[in-house]
Amino acid sequence: MANIKSQIKRNRQNENRRMRNKSFHSNLKTSVKKVETAAAAGEPTDELLRQAQAKIDTAVSKGVLHKKAAARKKSRLAKRVTTST
Repeated sequence: MANIKSQIKRNRQNENRRMRNKSFHSNLKTSVKKVETAAAAGEPTDELLRQAQAKIDTAVSKGVLHKKAAARKKSRLAKRVTTST
């Protein structure tokens, strides 16, 4: 446990950020999984894909994902949707 006041505050901030990032990652995984299961079942995925891509963009704007990692995720997700239909 830290004794320095600034480090105690830094630990508190890090924990809050970790929980926020965890929430974004969890929501992101859920939306991607919904798209993939819908695509595998042959259901329409247009709206689900749009929502998943929006969540990926939100994660980038919040600093949870890197811009190029997000582009890669969106590209691969779109590819999976088009190849499965």
